[in-house]
Amino acid sequence: MAYVRACSVNDVPAGGMARFKVNGEAVVVYNLADGFHATAASCSHVFGPLARGKIIDGQRVQCPLHRAEFDIKTGEAVKWACFPPGVQLMNIFRPKKPIKTYPTKVEGDAVLVDA
Repeated sequence: MAYVRACSVNDVPAGGMARFKVNGEAVVVYNLADGFHATAASCSHVFGPLARGKIIDGQRVQCPLHRAEFDIKTGEAVKWACFPPGVQLMNIFRPKKPIKTYPTKVEGDAVLVDA
């Protein structure tokens, strides 16, 4: 694939994130201290909307549904679904799985994503 404009640098506040469509794929663009990053828009557990989650320690995104946490740069599942109590039973059928990440770069005021 090739880099495609996802948004303007002003569309994602410092320390924030926002959901965009890139080449028909839903992605979340993050504006972290070390630059822009992009991941799949859905949690790999039960496809929760990551853009409605929260950024933890400027490095991880937490899913709003079951609190799984993913490293924004690598997609690694750092913490698996743990809320509400009992959701761990579902984890037998939904084992720990990373989310997809996408290369990003900034050109002028555009955030480009290779999706």
